[in-house]
Amino acid sequence: MVSVKDVPADVLIARLSKYIKDNVSEVKPPEWALFVKTGRSRERPPDDPDWWYVRAASILRKIYLYGPLSIKDLRRMYGGRKDRGVKPEHFYIAGGSIIRNILHQLEAAGLVEKTRDGRVLTSKGRSLLDKLSAEIHRENPVKKWYELYEVEEGD
Repeated sequence: MVSVKDVPADVLIARLSKYIKDNVSEVKPPEWALFVKTGRSRERPPDDPDWWYVRAASILRKIYLYGPLSIKDLRRMYGGRKDRGVKPEHFYIAGGSIIRNILHQLEAAGLVEKTRDGRVLTSKGRSLLDKLSAEIHRENPVKKWYELYEVEEGD
């Protein structure tokens, strides 16, 4: 069976963000989402107007792969190095409000649930990711590394 690990992350996140935008009414960016930076390490807000849905899809994928995850874990994953001019760069974690709001919206949609250890996917969320992964794999199967090399007989 095909899982999230078997398809390219960028293709899955693009497909999942489009699905969330079109079919999941609970996930909507707040009014302030157009003006806010995603963390201290960023200089400007995201350029993509649909970045909220892309971040929600990315969070779903990360919970699928590494869950259960807390908000602190996700803040660390989405953090980055800040350019401080002539001073050495420094790592800063991402903003927690964005991640927290997205998780609350995904919980309201029934895709994620809160446990004692952190957030985990529900069966609905897991089946959605598996279904989209299977569709992507059917359209464009990913070759394993050993399938990329043709071995001639007699060598």
